[in-house]
Amino acid sequence: MGVQGLTRFMEENGNILKDVPFRNSKLIIDGSNLFHLLYFNSRLDQSHGGDYDAFEGQVCKFFKALRDCDIDPFVIVDGGSDYTDKKFETHKERAQSRINTANSLSMGLQDRGGVLPTLIKDVFKQVLSSLKVPFAQCICEADQDIASLARSWNCPVLTNDSDFYIFDIQAGFLPTSHFHWQKVSMQRGSFIRYIPCKQYTTTSFCKHFNINRQVLPVFAAMLGNDYVKLHNMGISLRWEEYSSMEGRFARFDGLLNWLARFQGQKEALDSVLRLILHGNNRQKMDAALQGLSLGIEEYHLPPSCLERFFNDGVGPGPGRLAEPLRVLPDWTLLPLMKGRLPSCIVDVLLLRKVMHHVQVEDAHLPCGNNTSRPVRQVLYGLLLGGRRADHSSQRPPVDDVEEYYREGQYLTSSMVEAVLPSAVEQMQLDTLYQAPRPVQLKVFLETLGVSQSTLSGVPPHLRLPVAVTCYWLRHAHPPPDLPLLQALLLGLVYGELCRQRKSQRGFMGGPVLERLRGLIQRGTRSLDLGVAHAYSQWQCCLKESLHLNQLLCLPLAEPQCAWLYKGTLVHQLVTKLRGGLTPDSLLIGGPCSGQLYRAMLGAILNSHDASVIPLVSVPRKATPPSLTQPLDDLTAHLHILALEDDDDDGAGGGSKAKPEDDLGWTLVSVRTRHKSKDRFNRARNPEFSRKQGRIGWE
Repeated sequence: MGVQGLTRFMEENGNILKDVPFRNSKLIIDGSNLFHLLYFNSRLDQSHGGDYDAFEGQVCKFFKALRDCDIDPFVIVDGGSDYTDKKFETHKERAQSRINTANSLSMGLQDRGGVLPTLIKDVFKQVLSSLKVPFAQCICEADQDIASLARSWNCPVLTNDSDFYIFDIQAGFLPTSHFHWQKVSMQRGSFIRYIPCKQYTTTSFCKHFNINRQVLPVFAAMLGNDYVKLHNMGISLRWEEYSSMEGRFARFDGLLNWLARFQGQKEALDSVLRLILHGNNRQKMDAALQGLSLGIEEYHLPPSCLERFFNDGVGPGPGRLAEPLRVLPDWTLLPLMKGRLPSCIVDVLLLRKVMHHVQVEDAHLPCGNNTSRPVRQVLYGLLLGGRRADHSSQRPPVDDVEEYYREGQYLTSSMVEAVLPSAVEQMQLDTLYQAPRPVQLKVFLETLGVSQSTLSGVPPHLRLPVAVTCYWLRHAHPPPDLPLLQALLLGLVYGELCRQRKSQRGFMGGPVLERLRGLIQRGTRSLDLGVAHAYSQWQCCLKESLHLNQLLCLPLAEPQCAWLYKGTLVHQLVTKLRGGLTPDSLLIGGPCSGQLYRAMLGAILNSHDASVIPLVSVPRKATPPSLTQPLDDLTAHLHILALEDDDDDGAGGGSKAKPEDDLGWTLVSVRTRHKSKDRFNRARNPEFSRKQGRIGWE
């Protein structure tokens, strides 16, 4: 990210960064950089799939600190890749580096890098929305838009991206690594709070090295940024010869000394090209000119549409977009900027390629993203197959998307076909948002292989993760065993208790929450790679399903992702359940928790034909019968949890689906016609032994 080594060089020259007490100001925040820093600096889990609730807590604390100091934040996160695709080689290098890091973590080794959990960006955006922090998701990469808005508003940027040492922003930027938000201070003799930090400006840098700010982009391009690296072209220039210092930064110092003689960018670039031509052929010089021009261009700041978005709440008009971006339908532009549509649709529509997230998995098994591929194929179909032919385009129609993912320990790619669901053969992307809601719901549920009636007994805000779990059971490889499913659902119960505790004053959570928290505190951090791989697949399925649901304009209520998965808990639960612990023993004293658990489990098992569900048993000692009995027995004995009338089996139901309230849910008991089977099932299956009728939700 940015100019390699430049941040360390600035740190070595201590007079450039100035100490400031920051308060009472607008602050533009590089959101992608911030969620990286908050997660890694908090030393949150990376090996077990992530602890999103702890991350949510860190984000809330961060913005509280800003509020206490009268700082008005405006957060901007990256969207799709650069539409020119000129950073693609850099993206591939970083993806391979993340694969290496994940592989080290899978073996219990520490690595200098880090692996972010799969859903981290989704969680971050949802927390910003809940806190009512103004934020925007750029259509493409955010750096230039961030810098342009900062220059327009004359306020600093919070980031650790070294490109901001080059952008000409009068108010400069505050390096995140020196932004001590956890040490809010108070001015002596007053109640005025501030955050101690350091501030950088190009003015202080140019004064220190006696150079013109116009040549800073040449300085960055010569050193090598995300767009150009001369050494990869076989071009080597010995800038150390112009430096009086020795060591790793002599190259930086020498280049600055050499640039000090120039007043303008063109003059400096022409002199660089003469140096290159002196020791190389004309072909290399032409390649260098093209690369350097691209690298320099990235520091030019065109007008940004962000100011209008934040002030008036409107997206960019099609006429304000670069020509390649006009492939995006008009209706998608504002939802994209509001973060309500996934940024991956930009990469699919513009570049026909997707770089998949890397997670800690078993490197000997296929990538976890393979499990969610059928969901992505439908998303690709809606984006590509569902769009009218563009007769003005010179490019032939393409129905495949190139996916980049892990194979073994290396980055690889393959072409994936876009699949248009039968339910929407006539649907057009341009009018997808106008499709009847029952059709949108049918497409989503058919993709996951779940009926609407299956989900009717589950709280509206948990229907999507339950539907995803049904899909995961069918497609995961190796097939999940019952403890993996039980632990996942207990994790959802834990998240629901935490969510209610945070949102409802006076809600304590009771013994179930304390019992599950105790498991986290007592649990070891050793890693079972099989469990990690299974849950990585589940998170991939969840992420792709969230994105499909967003593209279909939310036919199912969107869950709050921070409460859906806690890796350090579910891994520990799997160990305990395989060792003989029962879900009932964990749910004692929490009737609502038990009912929620059984409703979700019943919906999942009732959604499948027992002969095709790949729940396998594993050897366990002293395990109660309820945890080892075959799936067909479990399925046959779940009539107590029949959650819909027998004659209701359509995905669309023939009626308009209504928006669901996900703020809370209430359990009600409904009489059932299956009392004799109910008594028989409770005797055979202690896990469902609560005396109750059918469960519904109001």
